[in-house]
Amino acid sequence: MKLDRIARRDYADAHARFSIENEIASLAGDLDAGLNAAVECCDRHCGRDLVALRTVSAGGSLAEYTFEDLRALSARTANVLKAHGVGPGDVVAGLLPRTLDLIATILGVWRLGAVYQPLFTAFGPKAIEHRLTCAGTRMIVTTAAQRGKLDEIPDCPPVALIRDADTPLSAGDIDLCAARATAPAEFVPVLRDKDAPFMVMSTSGTTGLPKALMVPQRAMLAFAVYMRDGIGLHEDDTFWNLADAGWAYGLYYAVCGPLLLGAATTLHEGGFSAETTIRLIDELGITSLAGSPTAFRMLIAAGPEAVAPIKGRLRTVSSAGEPLNPEIIHWFEKHLSVAIHDHYGQTELGMCVNNHHGLEHDIRPGSAGYAMPGYRIAVLDEAGNEQPPNSPGELAVDIANSPLLWFTGYYGTETPAIAGGYYRTGDSVEIEPDGSLSFIGRADDVITSSGYRIGPFDVESALIEHPAVIEAAVVGIPDPERTELVKAFVILGKGHEASDALCEELQQHVKKRLSAHAYPRLIDFVDSLPKTPSGKIQRFLLRKAEVEKQNVR
Repeated sequence: MKLDRIARRDYADAHARFSIENEIASLAGDLDAGLNAAVECCDRHCGRDLVALRTVSAGGSLAEYTFEDLRALSARTANVLKAHGVGPGDVVAGLLPRTLDLIATILGVWRLGAVYQPLFTAFGPKAIEHRLTCAGTRMIVTTAAQRGKLDEIPDCPPVALIRDADTPLSAGDIDLCAARATAPAEFVPVLRDKDAPFMVMSTSGTTGLPKALMVPQRAMLAFAVYMRDGIGLHEDDTFWNLADAGWAYGLYYAVCGPLLLGAATTLHEGGFSAETTIRLIDELGITSLAGSPTAFRMLIAAGPEAVAPIKGRLRTVSSAGEPLNPEIIHWFEKHLSVAIHDHYGQTELGMCVNNHHGLEHDIRPGSAGYAMPGYRIAVLDEAGNEQPPNSPGELAVDIANSPLLWFTGYYGTETPAIAGGYYRTGDSVEIEPDGSLSFIGRADDVITSSGYRIGPFDVESALIEHPAVIEAAVVGIPDPERTELVKAFVILGKGHEASDALCEELQQHVKKRLSAHAYPRLIDFVDSLPKTPSGKIQRFLLRKAEVEKQNVR
């Protein structure tokens, strides 16, 4: 798919003119005769000496690699994996930090026609074991720093270790670095059809153990359209997605997406901090930034003076993972002179509803945006009927009229969310008369109090608008009179201290900004909020803790 610098297209026209045939024609391979993800993300961009990858080590050292570099190293990796019994369709897990080895492993697995499984490096043995079991993983590629976790996993698959020469090699492990050094730098890519998986992912598991899902090669079409229309990537952009490739947004759109378009991606090995992020945006000349609201709230907490060196340097900022509070949008406009747009998706879908950077349409603060070209979305009531504008319901994808939809169900288990011609997301929304979506919350997060349905996102957004508040999470807790009470957990910014007076001030602020019935009757001031490793607030844990307190009483 050619990456052009073009003017933003009209959203309605782009949606009406969307052609799945045109998107298919942009690939190097053929959906039926065969394609290979390493060819699509690497080989076809070779010959122009383009930078494909920028890595920044934990110590701050910058290195750049071309598509030719990645082709050679991934070919060596594929040769090693094949020599140790990995074949097309086998699952290879990567428990790896954000370095060159991560990209070489992913592309090497794909080149072989195998399936890549991401494992977040903060996972413990139990989380790793469950994912390996679900996917039937054939081999694990990891580093010496992570190797010890695997000793606690019964019947652990073979391990390919990335190590220094001085690091001991456990019995039975493959010395991947040494083997790659002598392996051929050429490997004929294995072609597989459009429905053959090239990734196996796990859901977040907030309501149970994670479920495995296979991502077919045809999902690359959707990933590329998102990078073009959602991210609005230009050929002269310097792109950085802060998300870790151990999670869907990182693997889909920090690795696969930009490389599909022939654009360089950026990986930083170190942990996130506002100071480091600001410095790297400045030093690398980042123009297109993607990440989560959690990361962006940390930039806000750093203050206007800290971000002053990069004000006006970013062309676009894209947010995903959880709804983007309007206050963050206003702050970025004021202090960074950049539009930050909210994007919506799931591990099962990729991104499908966006405030598009690459398409021209109205932007309404607090809105999740519009359906991405290639998708038709609907709002369903409990009986499965499509709802008119301004009627709350469950966000769903119309399967027959969404040619980019690739999810067909979880691996080895039933998927009740797919029924009646729709995929139901489990998220509560309202569709506006202009076709944009207003996010209410997860279906199980919506609060019912005194007959009112209250979206936690709205209350959180109102709280964050107060200058004392950096972050907030809102849940409903059982109450015999009102069904549920609205309770807020609030993190205060520097210079602000918890008090009864501030609690009352916040309550009045929400009443004024939102409504008299939706304000938090209870407020706890906290130092942190429970989150998934990818940054999503786990409201269900807050709610569970409150219920347990009531039961103790």
